[in-house]
Amino acid sequence: MTLLDVAREAKVSPSTVSRILNGTARVAADKRTAVENAIRKLDFKPNLFARSLKTGTTMTVGVLTQDIESPFFNRAMRGIEEGLAGSGYAPIIVSGHWNAAEEAERIRLLLARRIDGLVILTGHLEDAQIVEFARHQPIVVTGRELIAPNVRARKLDHEHGGYLATRHLIQLGHKRIAHIAGPKDHSDATERLAGYLRAHREAGLSVTPELTVQGDFLESGGLLAMNRLLDMGEPFTAVFSANDQTAFGARVAMYRRGIRVPDDLSMVGVDDLPAAAYLTPPFTTVRQPIYEMGLFAAHALLNMLGHPSEEIVLPPLELIVRETTRRV
Repeated sequence: MTLLDVAREAKVSPSTVSRILNGTARVAADKRTAVENAIRKLDFKPNLFARSLKTGTTMTVGVLTQDIESPFFNRAMRGIEEGLAGSGYAPIIVSGHWNAAEEAERIRLLLARRIDGLVILTGHLEDAQIVEFARHQPIVVTGRELIAPNVRARKLDHEHGGYLATRHLIQLGHKRIAHIAGPKDHSDATERLAGYLRAHREAGLSVTPELTVQGDFLESGGLLAMNRLLDMGEPFTAVFSANDQTAFGARVAMYRRGIRVPDDLSMVGVDDLPAAAYLTPPFTTVRQPIYEMGLFAAHALLNMLGHPSEEIVLPPLELIVRETTRRV
């Protein structure tokens, strides 16, 4: 079925059908109803390629994520998809795997496909690279502070997140708190470590260097890091993990050694992934608005593309107390 078939069925001109499909001009209500009925009857699907040649837009937006298997990025993607719903825009998703060169190559691939805009979910690109890419397409980027033409950026206070998690443990009476850190080249990980240290300073507690071990934000890294903590023999009564995935892996290491949570050790994570509320016991964690960040990115990009959308206000990070922490 073609646009001409719709015009004949609705008894209007092809240009009228085109104006209704493109929303480029006002059309009489009776003609609009006739066209809409014809479209449904004929099951007409517009030729998006032909439309893109005519309008110069593809009605697609690129999304650069870092790990398509990650529950964190899955949650953010849900926010983007729901934020784009009803707008006519479809997302094209690629992964950069936390590699700046690969991220840049993926963005060039998206630009070659003539996307109308781009969302970058964190990553390792330099600010200057993002500014250069924004010369070609509007960009919304999360996980950094950046003011530049054709760019919207939004960053959460991860230092405060690390502070909330550690302060909660200190308020429960814990004085020797281990920390499984995230990758050193991730700003959110280093900021959470800074929050961990600030909470200790404010409470007048010293930090034992040996109780901070390196993780990688993955479950496997959390398991290995917890084994290192337990093997070194340095006593501690609680552990703050840099994210929930790390905490989940650390919990497995403790389970295998017969360490009870929270009876023997208290645990806190960060993210509040959907699984955190349904583990045994349910996890205490710092909730960051992952879904809302995706929603913000979608709406901000739509606004930049000339489609007025609600401005999404991100809620602050929040401590969610469940059952993996207890008073000493």
